[in-house]
Amino acid sequence: MLLEKFNYFGIIKSILLNNRDSSNNNNNNNNNNNNNNNNNNKNNHSVTGRFINNAEKAFQKQQVSFKNRFQLKASKGKEGIRYYKNIGLGYRTPKDAIEGTYIDKKCPFTSDVSIRGAILRGTVISTKMRRTLVVRRNYLHYIKKYNRFEKRHSNIPAHVSPAFNVKEGDSVTIGQCRPLSKTVRFNVIKHDISAASKKQFKAF
Repeated sequence: MLLEKFNYFGIIKSILLNNRDSSNNNNNNNNNNNNNNNNNNKNNHSVTGRFINNAEKAFQKQQVSFKNRFQLKASKGKEGIRYYKNIGLGYRTPKDAIEGTYIDKKCPFTSDVSIRGAILRGTVISTKMRRTLVVRRNYLHYIKKYNRFEKRHSNIPAHVSPAFNVKEGDSVTIGQCRPLSKTVRFNVIKHDISAASKKQFKAF
């Protein structure tokens, strides 16, 4: 009787161990599959963010191309009707704005946003936001009491069109426009090469 009991308990123990091993293997396989799916999703996200200009899910179209007063200025190309304009003030329309396919409702060259008011120039210090950058302007402020100048600077957020490929350290010209968001009131209208790569005299 004792031998039969020991054999019975041994059989039950072996069955439980086999079930536990099989469940662990299944859990490991599921975890590996989930990790592979997460890695694939991350790779897909980085590719789409890098190669696709428009991240919106809705259909993108130029609103101005459907208005009567803008249809005369629109031109037909391979991709269909494309509207672009000359902002004036002696600034040229970028080639990417004419031949490109991007849709930007705040672009001064392909939308109804007009440039008027102040024209400023500065250096780009941040491009972390989407289609928005921060421009730093250095200037001197006169102190009458001491008959001296002091260094000052101001950071201005500005919208940048996909027609420009702007990096940190580049010099840009921004023009004042209507309020585009809570803090953005300027738009990039000209892009120069990096000021750090050129030898030039600096005021301070």
